Amino acid sequence: MKKLDVLAAILLVVGGLNWGLVALAKFDLVAFVSGAGRFGSVNALGAIIYSLVGVAALYQIASWKAIQRRWAEVAVTAVLLAVSVGLAAPALAGGSCGTVQVQAASTVKSTQDIVGTAVAAGNFNTLVAAVKAAGLVETLQGRGPFTVFAPTDAAFAKLGTATVEALLKDKAQLAKILTYHVVPGRLLAADVLKVKSATTVQGQKVTFGVKDDYAQVNGAKIVSTDVPASNGVIHVIDTVILPK
Repeated sequence: MKKLDVLAAILLVVGGLNWGLVALAKFDLVAFVSGAGRFGSVNALGAIIYSLVGVAALYQIASWKAIQRRWAEVAVTAVLLAVSVGLAAPALAGGSCGTVQVQAASTVKSTQDIVGTAVAAGNFNTLVAAVKAAGLVETLQGRGPFTVFAPTDAAFAKLGTATVEALLKDKAQLAKILTYHVVPGRLLAADVLKVKSATTVQGQKVTFGVKDDYAQVNGAKIVSTDVPASNGVIHVIDTVILPK
């Protein structure tokens, strides 16, 4: 029994430390250790860890001596149990956050349009320059709504400097590529997981899938989702996708 007490105590310390980091630094230790990778994400291993914390909490609650001697610990245990069950349940039930790493849809409304949001983010400088060079600023500032799969500066860097510079001089080809990253309507992360493909403004379809626990569009990893804009939504991708 003493070994169980020690194990339960260790699990509760892990749970308490994790939620202390979540509260103070927005850092999810369990998500990091389990490989889920994002604050609030839960994969199978994370679900097991949370479940073990929950079992430890139940064990402590069931121990009458613990209740007699450590009322404060019992109160903390109850809180940890509720939180761990709440986070583990979606993954154990097969919910989307249990396997596919996407962020929950943002409920924050943005007053900036898609172009303004991209400019403010600071990591879409090449994309913004390309949009301007292609003459698409007014289009993406329009009423919409639009869903934009936005390549970061690092994504454009994968093409090579010479290729990017050549594209910036070729307005027609640049517009073709950029509009291939835009889908009419507001397609949130949850929608991406439900549909297999979508027709872009360019005219061709993009396909969605899952690989290595990440949602993808045409093989490009969707690294951040549901960035709100007044006229649509942005999903951040790590690779520039090219039409056929």
